[in-house]
Amino acid sequence: MQIFPTQYSVLCASAVGDLINQQYGFAKTSCRILIRNVGDTYVLSNENDKYIFKIYRDAHRNLNEIKAELELLNALYKGGAKVARPLADLSGSFIQSFNAAEGIRYGVLFAYAHGSVHQDLSAQDLETVGKEMALIHSISSSVELSWPRKSYGLDTMILDPIKRIKPDFKDMDEEYRYLVQTCARVMKKIEALDLSKFNYGYCHYDFLPKNFHFKDDGSITFFDFDFAGKGHLVNDLASFYAHFFLQVLSNKMTQKEADEDFGVFIAAYRSVRPLSDEELSAIPYFGFAWWIFYFGFHHDNFEDWSNFFYHPRFIKERVSWIKKWADWYIFK
Repeated sequence: MQIFPTQYSVLCASAVGDLINQQYGFAKTSCRILIRNVGDTYVLSNENDKYIFKIYRDAHRNLNEIKAELELLNALYKGGAKVARPLADLSGSFIQSFNAAEGIRYGVLFAYAHGSVHQDLSAQDLETVGKEMALIHSISSSVELSWPRKSYGLDTMILDPIKRIKPDFKDMDEEYRYLVQTCARVMKKIEALDLSKFNYGYCHYDFLPKNFHFKDDGSITFFDFDFAGKGHLVNDLASFYAHFFLQVLSNKMTQKEADEDFGVFIAAYRSVRPLSDEELSAIPYFGFAWWIFYFGFHHDNFEDWSNFFYHPRFIKERVSWIKKWADWYIFK
């Protein structure tokens, strides 16, 4: 019987575990699905260690983009960055393939990032993040990957997403008009900057606390480089600042406390690599672009994973967040 056209299958965890045991020479390694998202994440464990196995979707990341991500991670790990590195199988291959219902899907095994997320970051945590992010940037700004990744510029961050999300604003003309007008104002501010003097390289582009774990000894491991792409490195500082914005928004800290904490992070970052005052002052603009980019991401993947929350209430709330960001940090 011919397989009916399939948009998104979920591969059986036990079968995935069997394949990993065979390909990597593991013994008695269990496997369970951890996250079903635009890609699927499985956690594997045995008496010796734990691992993360990520299965990509071609609609989100094609094979060449996966190769680029692995190339970047291997360069970072070789340079001493604290990242969850990809692991090669017994034949030396980093990528496994699966003949799924919708076509070939590719998977990669990663070292497990032991530890936990720290939402309330201590001064020591902030110093660690600052120094280690700076090290990542020192490496990512000095390599040129042989495989393609997304570039982050005004087109990909603002212009394209704001056009794509327009159909989602039915009966929300005021909200969409606000976004369009504010995007234009922010782009003018970015275009007025001398971007030739800004640090440039491969960005993580999702530097939120959910994407790095701290162990009890204070050591850190960064992971989830799925959105890594080439752009101005201030993008990563802007995405990290979004964490403090959300803490203030949810009344978990004051703006003064947020700025003091971010200052600790910046001082640690600057102790490792240069960061100009102009780059620092541009964080609100690039942060705004980050919010618009991810608005587009939610729209693009609505049918596959975000339909349980991507609805008019979510859209209106997200616009209100973006308005607060603009009012607090850009047009204050």
